[in-house]
Amino acid sequence: MTHTITHIIAGKELILETGRIAKQANGSVFAQYEGSAVIATVCASRDSVEGLDYVPLTVDYNEKYYAAGKIPGGFIKREGRPKDKEVLVSRLIDRPMRPLFDKSFGREIQVVPTTISADQINPPDILAIIASSAAVHISDIPFGGPIAGVRICAVDNELIVNPTYEEIEKSLLEIVVAGTREGITMVEGGAHEAGEDLMVGALEKAQEVISELCALQEKLRELAGKEKLPLVPDTRILENADAIRAEAYPRLEKACFEPTKEGRRDEVGAVKTALAQKYASQLEDEFQKKLFDALFEEMQYGILRSSILDRGKRVDGRGTEDIRPISCEIGLLKRTHGSALFTRGETQSLVVTTLGTVMDEQIFDDIEGDKRENFLLHYNFPPYSVGEVGRLGTGRREIGHGNLARRSLAPMVPSKDEFPYTIRVVSEIMESNGSSSMASVCGGTLSMLHAGVPMKKPVAGIAMGLISDGGRYAVLSDILGEEDHLGDMDFKVAGTEDGITGFQMDIKISGVSAEIMQKALAQAKRGRLHILGIMNATISRPASSISELAPKIVTLRIDVDKIGALIGPGGKNVKALCEQYSVTINTENDGTVTIYGRNTKDAEEAKTAVLGIVSDPETGRVYQGVVKRIMEFGAFVEILPGKEGLVHISRLSRQRIAQVTDILHEGQEIPVKLLEIDKMGRLNLSYIDAVDPDGAPPEGDYGGGGDHRGDRSHSRPPRDNRRRF
Repeated sequence: MTHTITHIIAGKELILETGRIAKQANGSVFAQYEGSAVIATVCASRDSVEGLDYVPLTVDYNEKYYAAGKIPGGFIKREGRPKDKEVLVSRLIDRPMRPLFDKSFGREIQVVPTTISADQINPPDILAIIASSAAVHISDIPFGGPIAGVRICAVDNELIVNPTYEEIEKSLLEIVVAGTREGITMVEGGAHEAGEDLMVGALEKAQEVISELCALQEKLRELAGKEKLPLVPDTRILENADAIRAEAYPRLEKACFEPTKEGRRDEVGAVKTALAQKYASQLEDEFQKKLFDALFEEMQYGILRSSILDRGKRVDGRGTEDIRPISCEIGLLKRTHGSALFTRGETQSLVVTTLGTVMDEQIFDDIEGDKRENFLLHYNFPPYSVGEVGRLGTGRREIGHGNLARRSLAPMVPSKDEFPYTIRVVSEIMESNGSSSMASVCGGTLSMLHAGVPMKKPVAGIAMGLISDGGRYAVLSDILGEEDHLGDMDFKVAGTEDGITGFQMDIKISGVSAEIMQKALAQAKRGRLHILGIMNATISRPASSISELAPKIVTLRIDVDKIGALIGPGGKNVKALCEQYSVTINTENDGTVTIYGRNTKDAEEAKTAVLGIVSDPETGRVYQGVVKRIMEFGAFVEILPGKEGLVHISRLSRQRIAQVTDILHEGQEIPVKLLEIDKMGRLNLSYIDAVDPDGAPPEGDYGGGGDHRGDRSHSRPPRDNRRRF
């Protein structure tokens, strides 16, 4: 049986339907908003595993090209491996939903939202969040939801709900917010130096819409909800738990406050090993070992949180607002275009900037339409950064953290018109103990400035945390990995001295108040300004010139009607220029010409040649020409590509010469002055030599030379070619 409910959001109708499509899944919902549509399904494995200490959840958002009436590009005409955008949307769905599944369910869960219609006006990602939650909520899978998502943009001082692509493009602030009826659990977005008050206002607006959408899903469950499957709680308890706790807790209270991550890990490990040896026979049972590990994590959780709330002391000895020591270095790598090493405590990022040409731009072929991007940021998190062994590769973490760092820096990167280079920034995480993505933002700024990228303003980032218990709470600046894992919030904020440019927040508890958010944002700003001060002491302005190793780019504008002349028939002219000067020339329909050369000399010479093709000859101007043909009466000299003029024999020297070849030979480069352009458009030139540096014609009667037809009557040498005094 088909069930359908509707709701109006921002003047547009949202439709949720179930019971017609994908009926064999545990739950499925078809969602439509204007011309965009998503079908979301959820399935759970049939067998459960007792005692799982994690939720085996997978979210696989995917977009079909047919949704936008397109066929995939390339040789393989079908959808392939997930694109970065699909991975990012999968994370937007996973992060707010994962905490609401119970570990004791013990079954693998797969959520598959698929975009099957895209009007290229309304983004389908928000629709996918809502449809995914609704599919799980009406299914028989236990779920603590529903959740909902909404995008908020600030355009012309107005907060807009679920904006179109066009409105997003014009916005000062763009955030995606997800949460439950009780409160916000996830925020992600970017801004152009937005203020903290605007951010709080957008979050409050988002919570109103989220509450409405959660209520809508409750109505759908009343109509079509299935009875939930039972959980499989692990009823076994840890033997000797009280004795283990009594012996371990006081030792852990000391071990947890070693000043370094490695020291804490070693000391906690020593306590754990000692207790494990004492109760070795008991821990031979696999489930007893799991419960033993869980007890140690529970004790560390309590020790960390009580120390912060009761004494204001963190595990590394800092106060709640203290930031770890920071060091900044630039120019470490001699063969790269720009490099920086940013170290904050035990988190370290080596960031390298590479400048490329228009041919290096990233081309995106997706359902939103083809587009090109000239600012790229790639984030790598190798296992050695946390002292572990593992595979190298690019996973969802790398894509997500890289995207956050990129959108934080992007508003301050110059436009293509201002700086016509493709910019690739790569962050290699050398060490990690808290907020490597924000270290990538700081290192990215330093590296780009060192490379000579004219950033509008430096950008820094900081990760904030939260510890709360009832009415008590503490906001933490520059959180450690332990504080992220055991705390209630991970809130990353990046920006300039004047405003926010990027942010990401995951909240593990419900009901984070506006007061807490305002305090966290204000504290983050103070921390950001502190970090910017240290960065600016190292480098605050772009290098005066880019690296000699970087490609040289020259940009100029020509008349649109001259583009054809520059390109030539079949591209003949532009290809010849590229080959002659070892450059690449790109022309735009608006008359913009960009020349990419390996060095400044090649690029500038090519620019001169381009100007020669598109420029009209100017009377009185001196040109460096090339002798193309020699006749009895003079020489034809090319002064601009495709433009030749005649230097009459009488204007080759003040001395009498018998023949032109006494002075010139074909292929010779000579300076010439354009004397006149006759009525027939022919160019009359004069050779400038050491005797006559200004190109003035010698005195005497020369019979008006310069006849390009070779008329002998106009090429007669003068009777007297001697200098007169």
